[in-house]
Amino acid sequence: MNAAMTSRLPSNSADRQRLIAAVRERFGERAALTDPADIAPWTTDWRGRFHGEADAVLEPKATEQVAAIVVMAGQLGVPLVPQGGNTSMVGGATPPADGSALVLSLRRMNRIRSISAGDNQAVAEAGVILANLHDEAAKVGRRFPLTLGARGSCTIGGLISTNAGGTQVLRFGTMRSLVAGIEAVLPDGSIHSGLSGLKKDNRGYSLDQLLIGAEGTLGIVTAAALRLVPAAVSRAVAWVGVDSPQSALKLLRQLEGQTDQIEGFELVPADSLKLVLRHVPGTRAPLADEHPWHVLVEATAHEGDEEPAGLIERLLAPAIESGLARDAILAANEAQTEAFWKIRDAISEAERAEGPTLAHDISVAVEAMPDFMVTAAETLEKAFPGVIASGFGHLGDGNVHFHVRGGSRADEGWYDGEGPAISRMVHDLVTAAGGSISAEHGIGQMKRDEFERLAPPGRIAALRHIKDALDPCGIMNPGKLVP
Repeated sequence: MNAAMTSRLPSNSADRQRLIAAVRERFGERAALTDPADIAPWTTDWRGRFHGEADAVLEPKATEQVAAIVVMAGQLGVPLVPQGGNTSMVGGATPPADGSALVLSLRRMNRIRSISAGDNQAVAEAGVILANLHDEAAKVGRRFPLTLGARGSCTIGGLISTNAGGTQVLRFGTMRSLVAGIEAVLPDGSIHSGLSGLKKDNRGYSLDQLLIGAEGTLGIVTAAALRLVPAAVSRAVAWVGVDSPQSALKLLRQLEGQTDQIEGFELVPADSLKLVLRHVPGTRAPLADEHPWHVLVEATAHEGDEEPAGLIERLLAPAIESGLARDAILAANEAQTEAFWKIRDAISEAERAEGPTLAHDISVAVEAMPDFMVTAAETLEKAFPGVIASGFGHLGDGNVHFHVRGGSRADEGWYDGEGPAISRMVHDLVTAAGGSISAEHGIGQMKRDEFERLAPPGRIAALRHIKDALDPCGIMNPGKLVP
């Protein structure tokens, strides 16, 4: 029986055990972990919101092994949940609670196959950790210009599958802009070999682009050709106090009008800063006085550019004089630069330590975002007295993380009690503003129902048709993205 003939009925335990045995027979005991202690860390999402079950974590170490496993899974009707660093914020890499699927981990596929300063390109396997790619690129005088708080654990395959953004989108775009080609195993077990990195290739539909952001529902990314840029000669970071998101955006536009060296522009509200200072050891407030909002600004320099510390200082001086910025401090050295970024990167960690938080990864038009952040927070706090609503993040590309903390309303059942109603209100407000309920984290399982409720019917229908065409057996990451 081939994969195309397999039904979408849930797998049974006997078929899953057959697959596990077959994987071990072909690729060794290490290729299928069945000890509950080994499986447990990979069946719960990073936030602890979603909990699944799996009989095994399959760990192939080569693309050909992934292909063979996919063929066998299709023949037995066993769904697979691709997984990298398990850092999904929407339960996108968590197996179903009924135990019907096996986790297929790409962690052992962690080689950087090639890296070239001449081509400005690296070919990295799906299990390569982002921070390791950063380190290897630096050795050849290059940089992979995408970073985020989870860089020490997130993997290239996961970043591609969610079309990750991060803090440098302002200058370099999302993961989609940085992928030159993809190698992937498709649901029938065939291998898509797209690593040539051609700048021009008009041979019909782009499978590479289709797989980016597909969250593992259309195939399993095994490697990618990634674009590199020259390493920055230097960088500088400033922490700026401002009155409002509106002031922050005006400051950004003022900076952009005078230089193209601004690479990061992150908005941080006072309440998020306080949470980090409370819960994350080794952090301290950058400015002596309190301010309602803060901005972290990073500028970089390549050969021929203005030295970034002097640039930021020169550009911020008139902003402070005019009152657009209330105060600012320039990081004195690399250690202080990292300390400033640690505050921004640790916000989600601090929120989790504070208590239940509903995270919404949203986008609206850049010019509309400041007003949206303020009015949406007011609307939520009025409708649900006791909650604390605020947004932080990538103001310059219209993407903020709009989070609602339980505050005095939170209890053990808050997520399943009031949580859905709060998230529906957030998503309704975003949709009314012409925005998206998923800017960079994906849909996963957390937003799937809301996606179906709010997206145009034609879009949902198209996604279903694509999914059915490429994965007729329904074995690829069931229950994610596609309603």
